[in-house]
Amino acid sequence: MRKLLLVLFFTLTGATVSQADDAPFYVAKDLFDTTNKETMGLDYAPGAETVTVWAAADNTNHYANGVVMAAFKGNLYCMWQTSKTDEDAEDTYVAYSRSTDGGKTWVEPMVLCPTISNGYCASGGWLATDDRLVGYINVRTKEIANSGGFTQFVESADGLTWSEPQDVTMADGSQLNGIFEQDPHVLADGRIIGAAHFQPGLKLCPIYTDDPTGRTGWKKGSFSYTDNGAQSAELEPSFFLQADGTLVMVMRDQKGSYTTLAATSNDRGETWTKAVKTGMPDSRAKQCAGNLPDGTAFLVNNPGRVVNSANTTWRVPLALTLSADGVAFERSWLLRSGAKDDYTERRYSGKSKTLGYSYPKALVYDGFLYVSYATNKDDAQYTRVPISNITLGIQPIELEGGQRFFCMEGRQLHLLVANATMEIFDLNGRCCLTASGDTDLSQLPAGLFIVKMRTTGTTLTTKILLR
Repeated sequence: MRKLLLVLFFTLTGATVSQADDAPFYVAKDLFDTTNKETMGLDYAPGAETVTVWAAADNTNHYANGVVMAAFKGNLYCMWQTSKTDEDAEDTYVAYSRSTDGGKTWVEPMVLCPTISNGYCASGGWLATDDRLVGYINVRTKEIANSGGFTQFVESADGLTWSEPQDVTMADGSQLNGIFEQDPHVLADGRIIGAAHFQPGLKLCPIYTDDPTGRTGWKKGSFSYTDNGAQSAELEPSFFLQADGTLVMVMRDQKGSYTTLAATSNDRGETWTKAVKTGMPDSRAKQCAGNLPDGTAFLVNNPGRVVNSANTTWRVPLALTLSADGVAFERSWLLRSGAKDDYTERRYSGKSKTLGYSYPKALVYDGFLYVSYATNKDDAQYTRVPISNITLGIQPIELEGGQRFFCMEGRQLHLLVANATMEIFDLNGRCCLTASGDTDLSQLPAGLFIVKMRTTGTTLTTKILLR
């Protein structure tokens, strides 16, 4: 993995944060205008639209968080934990709703996991296969509430009728004695990677399984966390892939650097490097990450520590930051802001009801990136953006009249213009290949390349991402 040296400085509430010189990715300088706490100087993502799945009202519960979406058999599903007033209260249960029209309308909430008698349960995310939808439930009983929890699952073949909760198990058949904080990610070869906060306390460890249902077979990856008392300093991770196949795990820093932490794996999640600080500003809250279909890496978070006029933590804005190769994050879009025409004030008070847009989770489905979150922990909402408006990978190059210059089929490059030539350069400017017809690019490593195309009277330059 290449090492990059870039030190960034930014001030939100007077703090200065620097990036480790061996961080696996960097953020373009001045990408965020930290003097503008409502928007960070970002523009709204083109085509973004926001939908409310459920809103607290006087005659309903007043707490919602852990909002997670999934797609299954052509329908959308959304789960969240809910209670009358407070976070992690004894009356907490996991609710879910369903949309059959692409997320435009949602049915009244149903119960995915009811209130338990000796503790509480919380949302742990989804895993969808062709024939079943698995919902993960984080359980914290009174006996172990101070030392962590464990994960169970429910499953359904139709999204309406659910099994009884059962334990998620390790490869040796034992109970997975930790709680899920992010949806598992399915790699191209079918391996499922994730992470859990293991007992005693909440100690982060990446996990993986080759069981396609995600119910059993979990193994702990090799990872050295930073001790922080009852918790590890690294919490609530998510994952994306870099162009060369490196897995990146991004994490919240509970020690309060207000920047995301990152570690990497080059063996499908079995061993991980030590976490280091990155240049991505963060509010010390849960974020989410992943890849678009063309390989574009994304990270969604509240980019920096922001407080409102009452000096209260305010999780705004909610931003989508993108990288073509998972190394250079050079573009960021606004999903939600703190501006008066976007942000609504919290309607109901309660324990740990943080202001702003909390704990985003992402779903790539049917041409859109869906980002779900809780607004003021009052409402379950999502914002979706057309993938075609934000992708940074291979873009078709057209000549006058709409004639495309080339197209790609896997690693096969097809020139579509007569008497044209093409040179392919790596990011160091070295010419790797020259083509004047259909060309097999399988000899090139995975990564981002510069393509210079020439035909009569025309020279064009673009980028391609090989995976």
